[in-house]
Amino acid sequence: MAALSNEAIQQGLAKMHGWSYQGNELHKKFTFKSFLPGIEFVNLIAAAAESAGHHPDITINYNVVSIHLSTHSEGGVTGKDFDLAGKIDQIHSTLA
Repeated sequence: MAALSNEAIQQGLAKMHGWSYQGNELHKKFTFKSFLPGIEFVNLIAAAAESAGHHPDITINYNVVSIHLSTHSEGGVTGKDFDLAGKIDQIHSTLA
């Protein structure tokens, strides 16, 4: 799956809440009440990512989980990244 153009990325972002495009990656931060809900969220993301065969970069800072999505083999953002971003948002909505 080829990397998307900047225009295609901006069109995709317009359909998503809270995601941004920086440094050739999609980014979003999720804030939780405490540490353990964030860890639960990360574990659910891990299962979805493994199922999709596409793995995000995840940073955990106490109650803030930062997600970075890029298709490294394509050198940028692809449809796989938008698909996983949508799944991540869906997972988050089940926890809120």
